[in-house]
Amino acid sequence: MKVLLINGSPKAHGNTALALDEMVSVFAGEGIETEILQPGKEAIRGCIACGSCKKTGKCVFDDLVNIAAPKFEEADGLVLATPVYYASANGTLISFLDRLFQSAGFDKTMKVGASIAVARRGGCSATFDELNKYFTISGMPVASSHYWNSVHGGAPGQAAQDTEGLITVRNLARNMAFLMKSIALGKENFGLPELEAKVNTNFIR
Repeated sequence: MKVLLINGSPKAHGNTALALDEMVSVFAGEGIETEILQPGKEAIRGCIACGSCKKTGKCVFDDLVNIAAPKFEEADGLVLATPVYYASANGTLISFLDRLFQSAGFDKTMKVGASIAVARRGGCSATFDELNKYFTISGMPVASSHYWNSVHGGAPGQAAQDTEGLITVRNLARNMAFLMKSIALGKENFGLPELEAKVNTNFIR
């Protein structure tokens, strides 16, 4: 099994990376392979709604989004982690995710998603909700912990002092591992749920 972890921070060794490393350690103990990508340090533009990806199967802007797409398709789970900027995720991460989820046309059903918000103080809950929306529009079950997935720290390394936050993300990784393994067994025995065909009911006729 494999989990793709996305670091939305521009700091390679900041508090967001620290939180992800806690999850990586748990996944390693569960025999789950991991890979971390860091779009937070890249110059990534937003989606321009050109529709090119519907024809070519990839984004018209050939950057980390197109590198991440096949890795996402291969993975059993996806972790999104970001620092909190103005009670929101890093804008670079949002541009990355908008284009990734729009251009990667493969079926994401039953891939497990999890998100982490990292802040000096406030804005974690709004950011946590923002990231989870990518999963719930894509048929992806959302892994949870015993508390909302937030870690606190300002200067790089301070999150190591947030004992509760680090326990939260480690428990998140354990629950995510269990959920991915359970889904794999379910798919083997029962297959994926049979879904109704999608119908778009636009409000403008």
